[in-house]
Amino acid sequence: MTLETDLVLDRRRLVRRANFWRVLAVLAVVAAVILAVHPRGPWFGGKPEPGRPVAGHVGAGSYIARLPVNGLITEDPDTLSALREVASDPDAAALIVAINSPGGTVAGGEALHDAISAVAKVKPVVAVMGGTAASAGYMIAVPAARIFARQATITGSIGVLLQSGDIAGLLKMLGITAEPIVSGPLKDQPSFVQPLSPQGREVLQGLVMDMYEQFVAMVAQGRHMDPARVRELGDGRAYTGRQAVALGLVDQIGGLRDARAWLASARGIPADLPVSDIPTTSFYRRTIGQWFGGFGGGLWKTVFSQGLILDGALAVWQPALK
Repeated sequence: MTLETDLVLDRRRLVRRANFWRVLAVLAVVAAVILAVHPRGPWFGGKPEPGRPVAGHVGAGSYIARLPVNGLITEDPDTLSALREVASDPDAAALIVAINSPGGTVAGGEALHDAISAVAKVKPVVAVMGGTAASAGYMIAVPAARIFARQATITGSIGVLLQSGDIAGLLKMLGITAEPIVSGPLKDQPSFVQPLSPQGREVLQGLVMDMYEQFVAMVAQGRHMDPARVRELGDGRAYTGRQAVALGLVDQIGGLRDARAWLASARGIPADLPVSDIPTTSFYRRTIGQWFGGFGGGLWKTVFSQGLILDGALAVWQPALK
């Protein structure tokens, strides 16, 4: 065996040894991150067992649950399950819903609204709005006994959006024709390959208005307002937090500290109780899935505008692009 061969073999052994320690270091960092961001409950479950006190909390009413709602709202079974557990947990003294969302799907907002309403029937609930809490983001705030917002919060935007694209003109330029075979004249409405028919527009408008009336009813019930007044305010426009307070859509300018102070003064919740975030998704979805999902979602929105795909009605603050 030559000296050069010995050197190559030694180098390979050193590389394998270095790679081993690198992998070990990465695993140690990942374990430290897991313990830092999720010190309670099973790593891959994400939620304490029903009725079981969160670690570190002793006695009835020993913590305040906090539900962070960020980004687009969709129907998430993990979140709904976590809220049901909060409602039945004797150690949860109250619920704070922290919202920073432009909205989302109507069905997702409805599901989260109803789950928060169920908690509000048995425990005090307050909503704290961040930079944006519009459309479905506002919908999920209305079950709260008290809504807080910053003066510059973008909120309101009560309404429903249903969009689809039409590339019939482009297909015609390319010499491409589409021949849909349908069971009825409205089965392919709306369609990418042909303009929306008058009958199709009428039917879809009826769908939008029915969902809009459901939204109006939620706001009217939660804010104790006349439905006619909600319709007057709910023309789709957004409001600042300061405007929303003047209109009765929001109760008070403030943040988390103000919400804690109100819970103490109005509901007798001790101000020194710890706040525990509700884990709403599994470990994988909170970490790996979030990284890759965020990248993939951003790429999809860059290539295909959200308004080109009809996958359900949206209650989202979406200024028109011109």
